[in-house]
Parts: sequence; structure tokens; C-alpha cells
Amino acid sequence: MFEVVDRRSQILEAALEEFASKGYKGATIKSIAAAAGLQSPALIYHYFPDKEALFDEVLESHVPVVQAIADPGALMGLPPEEVLPGIGRAYLAFDQPNTQALRLIIAEALRRPEVAETFFRGGPGRVLGFLKAYMERQVELGRLRPHDTRSSARAFVGMVMPQVLGKVLFSSLMDDGLTDEEHLQNVVAVFLEGLRPEG
Repeated sequence: MFEVVDRRSQILEAALEEFASKGYKGATIKSIAAAAGLQSPALIYHYFPDKEALFDEVLESHVPVVQAIADPGALMGLPPEEVLPGIGRAYLAFDQPNTQALRLIIAEALRRPEVAETFFRGGPGRVLGFLKAYMERQVELGRLRPHDTRSSARAFVGMVMPQVLGKVLFSSLMDDGLTDEEHLQNVVAVFLEGLRPEG
């Protein structure tokens, strides 16, 4: 069993590097196998049915926000005051060293529509889908007022993104000294205040 886990990790690490350096289209199963030190590219198919599934797994294992929702069933019954900060912190972890290669993948997604679609399904699309379902469950539990959960899912992510962009692209956004945790506390408070049940 240890050998299986080790080989799988080896493939995932090599795939991350190949996708980051060559892009989704340029990285091939053959090049990933070579980077992983495998004797045959066919060994990858023992663990992953195709390149898209491998890419999805790379995202799942390297994108903090995807990891944060890996067990959605365990989160559905928890109150928003507990779940939303965890998701927000996962978005804000985007500047950590282990996500540098992921940034290259995102840059590739911006250039190639087919990569963008694959990336969206594996990352942001999964998060928005989870948030929509989570908000619906919170409405059912009476913790949030009835509303269009498609919009609330997008709104929550949108409220977190300026801090992420300040850390990753536009450092001048950080000139006011607002910390990640301060921003997140304010976002959750403002967001939930707008969705509290009436009465």
C-alpha cells in the first residue's frame, strides 16, 4: 500500500511541474511519466484514467480552497460562522510557496480556453457549486433568509478576492495595512448581516 501512495504522489508532483512549465496542452502523459521517473507512461493510467483526471487531481491536491471543501458532507450542517472563514482562509492561502506552480497553470488557463474550462471545473466551479449547495442548506436550516444562492456564492468569493489580488498581483491594494484575518472577519460579518433571517 505504501508503494501505491508514493507512486501516486510522485506522479502528481511531476504533473504539477509539467503543467506549470509546459501548460495543459504542452504537458503530455509521456512527459509527465518521464518527469516522474516512470519506465512506462502506461503506469499513469493505472492511477488516472486520462490527462484531464490527472489535472483535476493536481488541482485538488494543490489548491487550498479545493482541499477546504474536500468533504462537503461534513460541512453542510455547520453554521456559516464556522464554514465561511475556513473557505476564505483557503482562498487567502493562494500566495503560499506551494501554490507558485499553480499560478503558472492559471496563467496558462487565461491564454487557452480549453485549459480555462478544465481549470474552472476542477477548482472555482467546484467551490461555487459547494457554496451554492451549502447556502441552500443553511436556508433550509433557517440560518439564512431565502435568497438566490447562485448570487450569494459568487458574492462571498467576490468579497474575498480583492485581498487575494492584493497579495498576488496588485500590491498597492495592501497599502492600507488590512490583514487577511481582519479582512476575512469583516467579509463574513457583512455577508452574514445581509442574509440574516428577518425577525
